[in-house]
Order: sequence, then structure tokens, then C-alpha cells
Amino acid sequence: MAASAMAGQQLEMLGSRAQSRAESLTARNRELYEAQRRARRGPTPEVFFTKHIDNSRIVKADDPERRREMRTFTAVMSVLFVLVMVYVWQHFSAIEIGYHVEAQKAQVEQLREENRQLRLSEAQLTDPGRIDRIAKQLGLGEPQPGQVVRPEGGGDPNAPALAQASAPAMQMAQ
Repeated sequence: MAASAMAGQQLEMLGSRAQSRAESLTARNRELYEAQRRARRGPTPEVFFTKHIDNSRIVKADDPERRREMRTFTAVMSVLFVLVMVYVWQHFSAIEIGYHVEAQKAQVEQLREENRQLRLSEAQLTDPGRIDRIAKQLGLGEPQPGQVVRPEGGGDPNAPALAQASAPAMQMAQ
């Protein structure tokens, strides 16, 4: 109970301070207004009269020298603008081409690495020792004379032949 009474007293003090401060501001503003009113010229307020001026009949005189200066200025500024735009275009084109060149270099390097991997794979797959091991696992042996048939025909059947990768042909047993 005592705490609420103390809080109420504090609120009244704050309210009275705010009210006294507002009153002092109002009094100060009133004093400033009176001082300004006393400082004005004479006891009568200032009066302004409007003057209506008709400028519709006034025509601007043509100045050929000024017109020539403006045309020269416009031409010089246009040429300067075009030169700056050409420079900016070249600069951005060079940057864009640089990005394309770097992308192409990266692609070439990637293709070289892929080519190297494929060559390694080809060398590994065409190793004669590997082919012999696989043939022995499948139960294949050395070919007998006359067993090798060459698609070109003719020639010595016992002559060495180059191996070619093609789909094996199915032969019917007789």
C-alpha cells in the first residue's frame, strides 16, 4: 500500500514538472514574439502590392554566335560520348573474351586428361598377357592351322594377321 502511494506521489511530481516546463516554454515563446513585434519597422504592418506584368509580347532576340557555340559544344560532347562508349565497349568485350579463353583452356585441359585416361584404359585392355589370361579362363587355346579365317580372303592361312575388333560371327557346327 505504501509503495503504491509513493508511486502516485512520484507521478504527481513528474506531471507537475512537465506542466511547469510547458508553461515556461509558452512564456518564453510569448516573450520572443513580443520582442520580434517591437523590432519591426514602425507601428504599421508591412503591405505588399502585386504588380501584374504582361511578358507575352516580349520576344527573345536571336543570337547566331550563341547558337554556333551551342552547336559546337553539342558536337564536341557527342564525339566525346561516342569515344567513351567505344572505349567502354572494347573494355567489356576484352573482359568477356578473356573469360571465354579461360573457359576454352579449362575445357582443353579436361579433354587432354580424358584422352590420357582413355589411352591408359586402352593400353590396359589391349595388353596381350591379359588377353591370354582371359582366353585361358574361357578355355580357349592356340588356334589350329586353317582355323583362322580372314575376311579379305586369299593369302596364306598361316601368315600372321592383325587382330580386328568386330562382333563374333555365329557358326553352325556340322
